[in-house]
Amino acid sequence: KQLKIIDSLFKKCSSIIVATDAGREGELIFRYIYEYLQCQKPFQRLWISSLTEKGIKTGLANLQEGSAFDLLYASAQKRSEADWLVGINATQALSIAVGEGIYSLGRVQTPTLAMVCKRFLEHTHFQKKPFYQLRLKHQKSYTDFFSISAKIEDKKEAEALQKQLEKSPMAEVISTEKEVVKEQPPLLYDLTGLQKEANKKWNFSADETLQIAQSLYEQKYITYPRTGSKYISEDVWEEIPQLIRLLQESEAYANEAKLVKIGALNKKMVNDLKVTDHHGLLITERFPTNLTAKENTIYKMIATRLLEAVSEPCVKEVQKTLLEALHTDFLVKGVQVLQAGWRAIGGFYSDETAKDSEKDNEGDSNQVLPELVQGESIKIKAVEILSKTTQPPALYTESGLLGAMETAGKTLEDKAQRELLQGAGIGTPATRAAIIETLLKRNYIERKQKSLIPTDKGMQVYQWVKSLTIADVALTGEWESQLQKIEQGELSPDSFSSDMEAYTHSLTDT
Repeated sequence: KQLKIIDSLFKKCSSIIVATDAGREGELIFRYIYEYLQCQKPFQRLWISSLTEKGIKTGLANLQEGSAFDLLYASAQKRSEADWLVGINATQALSIAVGEGIYSLGRVQTPTLAMVCKRFLEHTHFQKKPFYQLRLKHQKSYTDFFSISAKIEDKKEAEALQKQLEKSPMAEVISTEKEVVKEQPPLLYDLTGLQKEANKKWNFSADETLQIAQSLYEQKYITYPRTGSKYISEDVWEEIPQLIRLLQESEAYANEAKLVKIGALNKKMVNDLKVTDHHGLLITERFPTNLTAKENTIYKMIATRLLEAVSEPCVKEVQKTLLEALHTDFLVKGVQVLQAGWRAIGGFYSDETAKDSEKDNEGDSNQVLPELVQGESIKIKAVEILSKTTQPPALYTESGLLGAMETAGKTLEDKAQRELLQGAGIGTPATRAAIIETLLKRNYIERKQKSLIPTDKGMQVYQWVKSLTIADVALTGEWESQLQKIEQGELSPDSFSSDMEAYTHSLTDT
């Protein structure tokens, strides 16, 4: 039906303005339709990432000849063809080799499966080791605070030190330092960031978050959700004050929104060069009504992130003091929030600081400390032994796996490939949720509480292909390197096709 409408419009017009997404896939969609309908009309390209009136008018005033994007189209077409060629042949080859059932492989889904399997094996085979830390309680100026030792592997050594400290309960301040730290606000959500946080906080699946965001977009409450950017352009920035006022005037957001200073908004999220096909997620000037509970949750995340992003930095005074008792060092760490800034919007800065300190085995870093002076003696009021164990790498949650897909390639040895995948990873914000759902539907992975673990079938596939390049993110790095050369006119599309055919032959012969 839509093709018939487009065909009718093509026949009526004298020329075409192409307004598909400003990127590889947007170019490919138009060219496929153009060729399928055997259209010969001239076309020009509207290349914009924002849909503000100013952005559209500027784009229309600076239309580019369609032929200027021939190489972008060629790179998009060759990637699409290569994905099909490798995927269909690798799937058929493995299925025939096994002799029973269908075993699907692909450039993105197979490395993603490999990530889940590797992490599961690392987690399962991890040998936990006990260790101990001594936690001392002190008091000065009617303020209780705590210090903690480094790791002690031998329990008897920890117990002996505890007894000695109880007999000689004094510590000396060896050094102390204070640093004022400015913690900049987070950027806007891109789709992957929204999916990660919604999974972490509310246990929404990546696909569920995408569907909810799509519903909000179709109701015109948020901007286009399938975005890979956390930034906005200068012309979109002009609309931000009005969005803040909209939230300030709403009953649900007034308290938090009024913490934002309209006259001193933080512009950290404005960067024209870092806006990709679409800008970061924003609310629109249409305030929502009658949302479902889940729609309201996702809308609130996007609205609150906007308020955080334009707020002042959170300013903290971080104090680190080193105590010594019986020739053993004890660390005292405290944080005092001088200016809550963007952290006041969510009201959770204390919780996050505490979580971070626990990961570092520093403990109590959220405490407010009295004035401690180098050389002074501090009384020890109590000595506690903390029994802990080393922890295995955590099983992937959907949030963790999305993050791993987003940053895949950071461990690649080839610097050029590593740089190409930086900030891109494998898959796209629009396809990562679908990849995870595909692995679930094909019974390669399964959900176990909040974690994703391989099934017996998925682990078997991993064992079969783990040594092949199709299971390695380096394959995407190699492709991106060549596709970029096609875009720049440094590599012929036919040469890339020949390489892909040769690679497919080698893969199916393995």
